[in-house]
Amino acid sequence: MTVIGPANFDHRHAILSTGRKYHFVDQVPVKYEHGRTPTLLCVHGFPDLWYGWRNQISPWCQAGYRVVVPDMLGYGETDRPQDPAEYTMRKLCDDLAALLDLLDVRKAVLIGHDWGAYTVGRFALWHPHRLLALVTLSIPYVPRSPTYVPLHEIIKRYPNWAYQGYLASPQSTAFIEAREQQYYVQEFRKGMHGPTNYYRTTRLRFDEEETARLPYKLPDDLSVLLLWGTKDRSTPPQAVAASRKFVPRLQDVALEGCGHWLMIEAPDIVTTRVLEWLQYQCLKPPQAKL
Repeated sequence: MTVIGPANFDHRHAILSTGRKYHFVDQVPVKYEHGRTPTLLCVHGFPDLWYGWRNQISPWCQAGYRVVVPDMLGYGETDRPQDPAEYTMRKLCDDLAALLDLLDVRKAVLIGHDWGAYTVGRFALWHPHRLLALVTLSIPYVPRSPTYVPLHEIIKRYPNWAYQGYLASPQSTAFIEAREQQYYVQEFRKGMHGPTNYYRTTRLRFDEEETARLPYKLPDDLSVLLLWGTKDRSTPPQAVAASRKFVPRLQDVALEGCGHWLMIEAPDIVTTRVLEWLQYQCLKPPQAKL
């Protein structure tokens, strides 16, 4: 397996209009045309970094797409506020919209894994006019709740969401090369308070969504691709089926034998499936050969 190091990519740091400093990879194709070349904005989950997309960035860029991959708030070289109130979905989605503004990108394809999948789903509610299409990995769209349910009650109702247990198992590092693992260790030595703040926002998220009266469904004209592993206990088939009621234009693809970390377990399949789907959605870059 070829080791893909952080130095293989183009890194940037910027203070967004939201006032927060973000680190992100900005991989621009050779034949980039402003306003015509689609941008893929990839959002990682917990506990991960921009680096979780390392196997997809170059192939997608070589296919003609601009690929933008941030360290999300609390991770890596991005700001790490201590207050959980800074990690609400509205603020995270506003950060992503501000990142697109910084890059002068009006609309993008948002692609998310794990918490990133949840985040891009909420982006479709907070900023629906900034999306070309939506791709989620491992976590189907979850509508907002009509009433507040504490996190411990959610876990009681849906024990499959306690997938963090996977991280403690020996199998969780089996797909990561030693040099790749070293980068994760280096970055997470900075602390886990920021990443775990995402789990402290249940009440805050409910309050902001209730106040804004966000819709329960995704927009009728938004095309959505869901990739999920048949061995991922966080995403049983019934969860995928339940999401259809709230995602009018959903296509789901089950990856047989895969668990939660699809970008690492089946990197080539993820890369190819997304490219094929984008082409089907008429989101092919100008002069690209997919």
